[in-house]
Amino acid sequence: MLSPRNRMRHSAEFGSVMRSGRRASRDSLGLVYLAPPSGAEDADPPRVGFVVSKAVGGAVVRKRVQRRLRHLMRPRLAVLPNGSLLVVRARPAAATAGHEELAAQLDSAIAAAMRPRGTSSRRRSGRGRPRPPAVEPAGRETSGDRRPDTGGER
Repeated sequence: MLSPRNRMRHSAEFGSVMRSGRRASRDSLGLVYLAPPSGAEDADPPRVGFVVSKAVGGAVVRKRVQRRLRHLMRPRLAVLPNGSLLVVRARPAAATAGHEELAAQLDSAIAAAMRPRGTSSRRRSGRGRPRPPAVEPAGRETSGDRRPDTGGER
């Protein structure tokens, strides 16, 4: 069980994490991590919120998944810096995943979300690189009008 000071309870906190946090996904869960603002690491302990939708199962199954995730998260709070926020989203596979499997996926996702941005092993194609300028075929003049040259009036 997480202590009340380690739980996210306000919608505004969830919203800010979901808007500007770093994401990491695994088969049974996904998480979003928001690092503490610079200079505010002494203020609050790390806080964790859980999202378990109806896609996971009925009310009993959802509550069981949430309890399991809270139980797994308690010893992992020591890894998170003070002032950080973490949202853990359960996927439907979390309802049938074993304890060890969920623990391994949680550890892996936390490590991936907390990894500094410059050390990514994969490179995103198409993002951040400038596009080469478009080259017009030789012999054609370009004007501001994009209609095709038909030679007649309309």
